[in-house]
Amino acid sequence: MKTNTLITLFLTVGLLSACAEMNPHPMDMSQAVQSASSKADHEALAEHYEEAAKAMQDKVEEHKKLLSQYQSKSYLYGRQAEDFKAHCERLIDVYEKAAKENLEMAKMHRQM
Repeated sequence: MKTNTLITLFLTVGLLSACAEMNPHPMDMSQAVQSASSKADHEALAEHYEEAAKAMQDKVEEHKKLLSQYQSKSYLYGRQAEDFKAHCERLIDVYEKAAKENLEMAKMHRQM
């Protein structure tokens, strides 16, 4: 019974976090990029991209912790353990790529 409660808790937290609004670009980025003309504008864009990269890196760390949990206690998750592991690995890859791309965008704006 305790195991079922634990699994239900993890799944509920996972679903709630998945449903949470994730908007790494709260401003209209296309408009901001098109209207950037001064050094200060490009600096603000670079800072925005760096913040987005930091948020993505935080997600990477979060999913690495979850992956570690799934790997070390896979017996708690039964047949779904492999699915959970694969899902975390995929999200880690996606968030790492997003962080890298945001840092590249920040670098380009700092050079402008």
